[in-house]
This record gives sequence, structure tokens and C-alpha cells, in this order.
Amino acid sequence: MKWLRSIASVHPMSQTGAIERVAGSVQRFAHLEASGGIILVLAAVVALVWANSQWSEAYFDLLHLKIGLSFGDFALKEDLHFWVNDALMAIFFFVVGLELKREFTTGELRSPKRAMLPIVAAIGGMLIPASIYAGFNATGVGSSGWGIPMATDIAFAIGVLALLGRRVPAALKVFLVAVAIVDDLGAVLVIAIFYTGDINMAALGWAGLVWVGMWALWFLNVRSGMAYLLLAVPMWYAVELSGVHATVAGVLAAMTIPSSVRIGPDSFLAGAREALGVFERETEMGHTVMNSRDQQASLNAIVRVAGESQPPLQKLEVALHPWSTFFIVPVFAFANAGVALTLSPDMAGAGIPLGIILGLFIGKPAGVLLGSFLAIRSGLATAPYGVSWTQFAGIGLLAGIGFTMSLFIAQLAFDDAQLLDMAKLGILAGSLVAGACGFILLTIAGRGRGPVAAAAESGGYQGSPQRQPG
Repeated sequence: MKWLRSIASVHPMSQTGAIERVAGSVQRFAHLEASGGIILVLAAVVALVWANSQWSEAYFDLLHLKIGLSFGDFALKEDLHFWVNDALMAIFFFVVGLELKREFTTGELRSPKRAMLPIVAAIGGMLIPASIYAGFNATGVGSSGWGIPMATDIAFAIGVLALLGRRVPAALKVFLVAVAIVDDLGAVLVIAIFYTGDINMAALGWAGLVWVGMWALWFLNVRSGMAYLLLAVPMWYAVELSGVHATVAGVLAAMTIPSSVRIGPDSFLAGAREALGVFERETEMGHTVMNSRDQQASLNAIVRVAGESQPPLQKLEVALHPWSTFFIVPVFAFANAGVALTLSPDMAGAGIPLGIILGLFIGKPAGVLLGSFLAIRSGLATAPYGVSWTQFAGIGLLAGIGFTMSLFIAQLAFDDAQLLDMAKLGILAGSLVAGACGFILLTIAGRGRGPVAAAAESGGYQGSPQRQPG
């Protein structure tokens, strides 16, 4: 927002206040957890309205607009839909991979005891929806879409949970994030194993060599994120040529990003204090950065120790997460949510939307609830503090918002445009119903204590009676 303030500085005072208020409003909106979901909804609504308007032809023509890149003899020309689904979404999956690695190294999934509850809940939340869908589409044209209702849209789900504010305990948000992360891992595995076409082993071999090169950078403790990204691009292209979906390259690349720091907190504090001491002494002598080499050196030293005290994984995740949330995912929704609501499916494919709706609305909460119950009662996991079974069911319903990931898997499952549109209708309807019912159920449940909360008195993976900050 610095550019807004710079504009305000050259305008009359009456205009300055207005611009500052706009800047503050934009900043506050950008920090809302629900803001990513709001933009996602708006993008989907725009696509849906446009695709059903008198200008619908322009919408679909835009998606088929050819865009090319060329470097010397190399040329790649594809339509806009390809660049969104295969290129931009590879960056999205790269961010997902960074989140996965962080959760398994320093987050909620680093401890087996703490990780078992969301892992078992997520597995239940994937198997039961897939089974329900398969029950309606065991054979026939819709059989390949069984992976669609397995997915969870973390941006939407967390956004809805954020709107509930203090009505849910902090442990519930931690649980939902962990479930969604495991769900993302499951989706990546499903895409890589079951939604991959004929394999070009030569291209896959080249991708493997580049990946080995990225691990070599990790072994040599290279800290520059740009070095890894430069290798990630040719690996993405090689995976694209191999027949494996190119987005898998994003997750594989993320696994190589270092998650350790070069210097610890004590070394950082010592180095920063020494540099600040030099800067303060030079300032007291009347020197400035412009004429004091010691001050310049002290600032460079602070930047250096600050950089070495942060892992490259965290730097990349912080830098790319806003782009993923506020640009890539909304663009994907815009490019894929446009479906004609006047669609009249034939009976052969009627099980597709029905299986998806029931899988998301019934299968997801049933799977999450059953998985959580089995994990807690069997002793594999402990319950989060202050969470009732009703709230577990509410979280299961929010996990039924499959939107982004479900649309992505649907694109891989169906080549036929009619079947794909039927799947999109099921995803939109199922996600809407599941999200709305989850919001209502969690609002009613409030902070009520139930049998799970009582069981958690002996200690849960959240550990203490923390309350979600307002």
C-alpha cells in the first residue's frame, strides 16, 4: 500500500484522508482469512453468470485463446485454459507442497500422536465420499470421476470457519487445517497414480534428473530460493511431456526446498545487537548511511543475519501464498466454473452430479466424523481441547467444500464436455450445500462442550484450553 500513501502525499488534505481510508480498508481485507474465499466466490460467480449470459460465446472463446512462449528454437503455444490448469496450478501445488513439508517438519503433523487424528479423519473423509460416488457410478461414463468428491478446498473451508470467529475454539481451526493438508496430499497421490495417461519414460527420466539436481542443491545447502525455482521450470515441462500431470511437479519441487535455518536465535540476536550498536554509535556521531561505511555495513549485517535465520521454505511460502490465494486460485475458478445451467443430462450420466453432491454433503462429514471417532476411541489419537462431536460433524461438512480441488480432478477425469459440465454442477451444488450446513451447524454448536471435550481433559493434541483470538 506504499504507492497509495505516496499518491496521498501530493494531494490536498481532504483527499489524503479518503485515500488513507481506502488503503487501510484494502490492507484489512487482505489480512482477513475469509478474503481469499470471498474473491474465489466472486470469480466463480462471474464465470457462472458470464457462461449463462448472451455473451457466453466470448467467455469460451477467451478460454481457447492461444498464448505462446518461444526461446530460440523452442516454442510452446497453448490455449489460456492450459496455462491456467497446467502452469498456474503447478505454482498452486508448489505452495501446497511447501505447506505439506512445513506441517510434517514443524507443524501439527510432525508428531505421530498429534498427527494421527487429522490423518485418520482425512482418510475417512476421502474413502467414504469416493465409495458413495462409486455406488452411483460403478460402471458407465461416470466411473472415472470417483476422485472428485474426495477433495477439500482449504481456502473456502478456512474462510467459512473464520467468519464464525469466537464461536469455535482454536483447536477446531488447527484440526481443519491439518485435515485439509492431509487431504491435499491424498489428492496429489490420486492425481499422480490414477489420473495419469500414457507415460513417456524418456521425458520422465529427464524430469527425474532435474529433480536430483534440486536435491543436490539441498545437499550443498544452497539457500537461494531462485536457484531451486530455475530448476523447477524445466522439471515442470519435462513432467508435462511425460504424461504425468504437470502439477505433480510443483509438489515434488517443494519437497527439495530447505526447511532449516543457517543460524539459530542466539546467533541472530548477537549479530543483530552488534550491528545495531555500530549503527547507533555512528548516528550519535552525526553520521548517516550516505556518508558512513560502518552504518552501511551494519545494515547489510542485519539483513544477512535476518536472512540466515529464516528457512528458504518459509520465505517462499510467505512470498507465494498471496499470489496463490488472491490470483491463481480465483483465476482457476474463473476459467473452470463457467457451466451452462440449462444443461439437460441424459440418464446415462445422471449419477455423476448425484454421486458428487452426496459424496461431498454426506460422505465427507460421515468420513471425517467416523475417522475421528475411531482414532480417539482406539487410543491412536487424543481429542482436541473443547471440541464436541457436533463440531466435528460441522468441520466434516466444511471439508465437503471441494470446489477448487474437485474442479481440478474433474478436468482430469472427463474429456467429454457434457460430462464435465455435469460434474461441475454437482461440485457447485454439493460444495454450496455442505458449506452452508457446516456454517449453520457450527453456529448452533457454538462453544458447547461435549463428550470429546470431556475426553480431552487429560490432554489433546492442542494441549491446553486455548481460545481463538478475536
